[in-house]
Amino acid sequence: MSTSHAWPRIAAQPAPLDTRIRMETPEGIDLMLRPAGLLSRSLAFSIDLLIRGALLTGLFFLLGALGEFGTGVFVLVLFLINWWYMVLFEVLHQGRTPGKQIMGLRVVHDDGTPVGWSASLLRNLLRFVDMLPFGYSVGAFACLQHPLFKRLGDLAAGTLVIYRDAPIPRPTLPDAPPVMPPLVLTLPEQRAVMAFAERQAGLAPARAEELASILVEPLQMPSHAPPQQAVSQLNGIARTLAGSA
Repeated sequence: MSTSHAWPRIAAQPAPLDTRIRMETPEGIDLMLRPAGLLSRSLAFSIDLLIRGALLTGLFFLLGALGEFGTGVFVLVLFLINWWYMVLFEVLHQGRTPGKQIMGLRVVHDDGTPVGWSASLLRNLLRFVDMLPFGYSVGAFACLQHPLFKRLGDLAAGTLVIYRDAPIPRPTLPDAPPVMPPLVLTLPEQRAVMAFAERQAGLAPARAEELASILVEPLQMPSHAPPQQAVSQLNGIARTLAGSA
């Protein structure tokens, strides 16, 4: 396994009741990874197995009508699907086979980077070891014993199967007509106004008015204005800032 993917470091070992791991990149960015357990991985593999079985069954009857030529083509297709189905999807589809896509999983390198050709090929070639002696017994045992649920193929290839967390949607801004700021705002001031507007839905009206009265002072807005007007003005400025971003 190449060491080109070894730059992030695991900041802390996973707690007994929390299998999430935090990795820090050289740029100081934290990556939170959630390793997938045996059940979700088994379901994803079963879905892929059903898809491959249905595909091969259809091709068997289709190519069988072509006689010996069709039989030869089917043998070739059988080899390609059995050995390259997983690899092609994992490398070309961001670590996701159809089964993993449905279960919300993906394969990555141990450092969180996208899986490459050599790692994907190695982890899938070693499936025949994980399948011994029957029914993925070796792979299931290794997965249950490892703190990050790795089978032997993952250990050899330096890969990890994780949950593919959906991106957190940006909070919606309150409905207000856009308002131009009374002066050029610094970046911290822009962030303060945007944070106020984005978090306003979780604030009580009295608390929102209290914060608005604090924010209007550095913005040179009339401090004697009614609190509700200050809230509306800040929401309008946030709308303007969001539209110009």
